[in-house]
Amino acid sequence: MKTVTLEVRAPADALADFSRAWRSGRAQKSARISFATPELLWRVLTAKRWELLKVLCGAGPVSIREAARRMGRDVKAVHGDVTALLNAGILDRVDDGRIVFPFEAVKVEFLLQAA
Repeated sequence: MKTVTLEVRAPADALADFSRAWRSGRAQKSARISFATPELLWRVLTAKRWELLKVLCGAGPVSIREAARRMGRDVKAVHGDVTALLNAGILDRVDDGRIVFPFEAVKVEFLLQAA
């Protein structure tokens, strides 16, 4: 199963991992998308966008119209959510213009600590 981990970590830590992978020529064992703060994670992954990811998870490339149909939502609203997820690097666009979430599972990882 192809899984992506959405995580909260400092940009410097994420860049250090990227640099290590670049030097070694070996990719990480699993895909990771990092956010600098939990607030940024939740700003990008609103409840409606999370629903969209659930619909797209393992579905392969679909049109925005088809994603909206599967969700029972307005195409224009789904288009706005798709644009935000594309800009965040969570969704991809294939050559024919359809969108794809190339994962079958999502893991969200962050730590909440006392101040």
